[in-house]
Formats: sequence, C-alpha cells, structure tokens
Amino acid sequence: QVQLVESGGGLVQAGGSLRLSCASSGRSFSTGGMGWFRQAPGKEREFVAAISPGGGSVYYADSVKGRFTISRDNAENTVYLQMNSLKPEDTAVYYCAARRYGPYTIRSSYGDWGQGTQVTVSS
Repeated sequence: QVQLVESGGGLVQAGGSLRLSCASSGRSFSTGGMGWFRQAPGKEREFVAAISPGGGSVYYADSVKGRFTISRDNAENTVYLQMNSLKPEDTAVYYCAARRYGPYTIRSSYGDWGQGTQVTVSS
C-alpha cells in the first residue's frame, strides 16, 4: 500500500504560478511511475501529467503542455507539479497517483491515490 499526500494548492490569480508536491511512503518510490490528475466540479477526473520512475520520460495533457512541468526527487520520495501561466479553467482538485501498469495517461493504470489538493484560479 502506498500513501500519497499532496500539498501546495491554493488560490491564485490568472497568470500566476503554484507548485504542487506529493510525498509518497510505502513501496519503493523510485521504481514506479507517478502521475497527476485533476477533477473540476461536475467533470470527470482527467490526466494532467506523468513521469517515469527515473524521470527520463514525461507526459502531458495537451491543455497544460508548455505551462506545467512534472518532476520527481527519488531521494525525497516526492513528485512535483510546477504550474505556470494558470488559467481559470485549471481550477480543480489535483490528485497525485502511483502507477501500477498500463499507459501513463490512463486513469485505470494507477492504483494508489492521494486525497487531493484544491487549486483555484481567479480571473
């Protein structure tokens, strides 16, 4: 069982930045892919970004490409999501997840989830 705890959410004006963190405990962090998803009110949870175990491969949703950056620190068992040029449509609860198997961009590939952190972008 992997425990994931997100932090770093908050309220920010459009054009601003936030950095989300996700601390992992449990099984070996450095051997697993990690992902970020988000869910806005009334919408399905959607893929945002993912990173391979060593950090050599990263994946982004088209809607955040060029604005968000995913990274990880395996020594600290933490994955990050740097969010720049935020837009009101980025408002959502952001979830960190640990990948088990399957495509990085698919929700069902992930087996462990954090509790989420709220990001609100005002216009």
